[in-house]
Amino acid sequence: MKVSFFLLVGALSSFTIHAQSVTDSLQVKNAAWRNTRVDRHVVWQEAHFDSLFNAKQNVNLIVLKNRRRRPTIAFASAGDSLKPTSWFGQKFKALLTLNGTFFDTKKGGSVDLIRIDGRVMDTTRLSGKTMVEHQQAAIVIDRNKVSVVFGGNQPGWDRQLTAANVMTTGPLLLRNEKPHPLLKNAFNDNRHPRTCLCVGPGKRVLLATVDGRHANAQGMNLHELTDLMRWLGCRDAINLDGGGSTTLWISTVGQGSNGVVNYPSDSKQWIHTGERPVSNVILIR
Repeated sequence: MKVSFFLLVGALSSFTIHAQSVTDSLQVKNAAWRNTRVDRHVVWQEAHFDSLFNAKQNVNLIVLKNRRRRPTIAFASAGDSLKPTSWFGQKFKALLTLNGTFFDTKKGGSVDLIRIDGRVMDTTRLSGKTMVEHQQAAIVIDRNKVSVVFGGNQPGWDRQLTAANVMTTGPLLLRNEKPHPLLKNAFNDNRHPRTCLCVGPGKRVLLATVDGRHANAQGMNLHELTDLMRWLGCRDAINLDGGGSTTLWISTVGQGSNGVVNYPSDSKQWIHTGERPVSNVILIR
């Protein structure tokens, strides 16, 4: 029986990718996560992988219950100015802060809609007739419960959301436990530091940072980040601003790092300092 060389190569390639995926998922499942309790209801987890997606990776997670009682999860904005993620934490006396959605690095202000306690802080800035991928979904906080919603590319969909607290961002990664389609482009396909929020597993919310742009941590593309969130049991997952913005600050961490627990990439060194000023954050207090 003759077998096409190209079919055989394709089958072997598919098998190799599947085998690597299984190996990676088991690594995440069996990882020696270091657990630190930030608060009675908030846990910080961190793990370093020598080879995840065939690269060194460094991941931080914040895990808390998705419920109407404390701790409170909220958004904060610096308006048209830019401030380090740690500044927000100190100003709002938060337990922790995570960098938020995309912003204008020169003029300040979010380029995606942010509504805080019913007040619109920033509106979505269109670059064309439709909304780009990071403007097609949003994080919604309603009476302290977090959800991720998908709105699509029609301008104005996010303004129609009725919740008092909305942060438009993206791309959407997981929707009802299934990977959401991603466009083929450099932003999605290249590895960078990443910031992510997901709902689930169970009645929980996960906040995540993935370090990158360093020999100790290469970072992930959005397909890899989607797999990571899926292996962690997430139901809905959404990407936030990443790159040099990726920062997780925790109030209980010693002052030597100013509370930053990941490794912001703008310093180009494997250190906790060198935060990039950002326009907005997610905070827990």
